[in-house]
Amino acid sequence: MINKTAAVVGGGIGGLAAAVALHRTGWDVTVLERADRVTELGAGLSLWPNALRALDLLGVREQVVTAGAVERCGGVRDRRGRWLSRTRSAELERRFGHPLLVVHRVDLVEILLAALPAGALRAGVQVGAVPQADLVVAADGLRSVLRERLFPGYAPRYAGHTAWRVVTRPTAPPAEGAVVWGRGARFGYTTMTGGRVYCFATANTPEGATGPDGEYAELHRRFGDWPDPIPALLAATAPEHVLRHDLYDLPPLPSFVSGNTVLLGDAAHAMTPSLGQGACQALEDAVTLTACLADAPRIADALTRYDLLRRPRTQAITRRSARLGRAGQLSWPPATAARDLAARLIPERVTLRAMTPVLGWGMRPETIV
Repeated sequence: MINKTAAVVGGGIGGLAAAVALHRTGWDVTVLERADRVTELGAGLSLWPNALRALDLLGVREQVVTAGAVERCGGVRDRRGRWLSRTRSAELERRFGHPLLVVHRVDLVEILLAALPAGALRAGVQVGAVPQADLVVAADGLRSVLRERLFPGYAPRYAGHTAWRVVTRPTAPPAEGAVVWGRGARFGYTTMTGGRVYCFATANTPEGATGPDGEYAELHRRFGDWPDPIPALLAATAPEHVLRHDLYDLPPLPSFVSGNTVLLGDAAHAMTPSLGQGACQALEDAVTLTACLADAPRIADALTRYDLLRRPRTQAITRRSARLGRAGQLSWPPATAARDLAARLIPERVTLRAMTPVLGWGMRPETIV
């Protein structure tokens, strides 16, 4: 594979991870990114044990662990602030070999960029057609231009709720992370390095709706009276740091492959963030693709194998994330009461056992190839 060329369209986490993996195995890689800079303000990422195994295979896990913060304990609380369920990092690590790590998106992007040779990234490039290369990796996100060309008609589906994301620096960061479930709304928070706290909030809204007085005011209006530490986190938030995005997922594609082009990350299987698996699955995609290419005599055979491995898994996780999102966004009082009671009654060990199909990826070599 030494002289093979790969064009990676998209410089997000999935695209950069694929470029790193391909470069490490001898490919001549170019990353084409439409933005002038490959960074994004305001977003934190949850990296679960499966993602940390992928990062280990990419050779960057130690750098990412240094840049991130382990969530020692987290869980779900109700609208009154009472704990419904808790997950301890020690138990997560005992079962799956790694804890839950929270990193800033920019930090992960910079680590992946540093693992590429100088000149591999070409920023400010608009790609409207499939590039010329032995292999084309379409990692151009939810609104993928290449996916639309290759698989027209598979448009993103609005999940029925929007999301706000911020990174803030409160005077006293919370000791534990949590997601607070309300009626038709959620608010989550988790600590990061440097005294930062990543917060996200969701609410059932019409697609395309915006806060009439700005998104900072909208966050305060909707969540300002929620249980501690949410008011303090909002008070420490700079208005210009509030990001809002409607949430979408993709309908199941018939294939992740067309000719020598392979879809990866959100371009292939965009999912709602309820499971915290979007970036994790993109990292899995990257190392699986490269492993398939290393084991197959022809690129076409490798891409067929990749599709057989990744499409069923990621589409199942997309469905699972959507179900969890719908449960978290319930608004009818009897339904929310039943949901909260069920969460309170399920033991931690049962919750973690149910997550084994997702988090156990990579614990056995055959789960990769």
